[in-house]
Amino acid sequence: MSENRYKIVFDSTLLPGVDINTAKLNLAALFKSDVSAIERLFNGRPVALKRDLSQADAQTYLQALKNTGIDARIEIEPTIELDLADVHDPVAVAEPQSPYSPPQARVGEKLPEFAVLKPFGVEGRIGRLRFLAWTMVLSLVTLPIVGVFALIGLGLVSGNSTNGLIIGGIFAFLLFMAFLVVSVLFSIQRLHDIGWSGWLWLLNLVPFVGSFFPLVIMVIPGNAGANRYGPPPPPNSKAIKVLCALWIVFIGLFAVGAMVGGISTIQQGYEDSLESSYQSSSMTTDEIDVEVQPQANSPAEAAEQAPPPVDSAKE
Repeated sequence: MSENRYKIVFDSTLLPGVDINTAKLNLAALFKSDVSAIERLFNGRPVALKRDLSQADAQTYLQALKNTGIDARIEIEPTIELDLADVHDPVAVAEPQSPYSPPQARVGEKLPEFAVLKPFGVEGRIGRLRFLAWTMVLSLVTLPIVGVFALIGLGLVSGNSTNGLIIGGIFAFLLFMAFLVVSVLFSIQRLHDIGWSGWLWLLNLVPFVGSFFPLVIMVIPGNAGANRYGPPPPPNSKAIKVLCALWIVFIGLFAVGAMVGGISTIQQGYEDSLESSYQSSSMTTDEIDVEVQPQANSPAEAAEQAPPPVDSAKE
């Protein structure tokens, strides 16, 4: 014969002299739960607080519950005798959720194949090409606005408008902050694609490290599959590839312009050095004084210019 099993039953009865609020607080502390969940037990109906206990365990639980101030009791669990002839197909019965059961989370939830793009958010992932393309779009949008503000600023400077200059400076600052915030969001999503934390963007503020860290972001490929920041970004479209090609064109134009400017600077410096050397040589020639002894035109003039003879006898 199997050993009897017991359960702890509570029907909202309290021990003499115990306040109901005190009992609720004690039960909440015992079960490590909220008072709002404990209040469900005080509905006037019998509630099984614990089931399938041995007699010793039931006595231990009962003593702990009585210390909280409630008048619980022990009851014997009804025995179940099974007959194979009465066994039918099992029927799934949903058990009532207990307020004391631990939280359960779904494990292995299937993620979508590709992430949803969020250009102006800190969540999500973008690849290298999309990062360059979005940065190109941001630059193309910002440059015309900067040009308009520059023209307005020149007009205000020529008109000596102090208020206009202040307002223009405020708008320029706001435009710079907007550009900075959006570029930071792009960089954070690029870091997420690599599997790194977005806080690593702060390395751009570190001297020397910030000079090459943006290149690291653009060179290192992202994770092929899902990582802790979500599924991979969708495949690159033709527009993304075209915008990335514009970067190559701009870099080429910048290199050609820098080369032409450098050659012009070197040529101008060479011409300036030649001109300065020519001017210095001319000044040196002009500063040389040549003292020429005048020649006598006739014997009479020579005699007049000659010093008088000295009489040695008189001396």
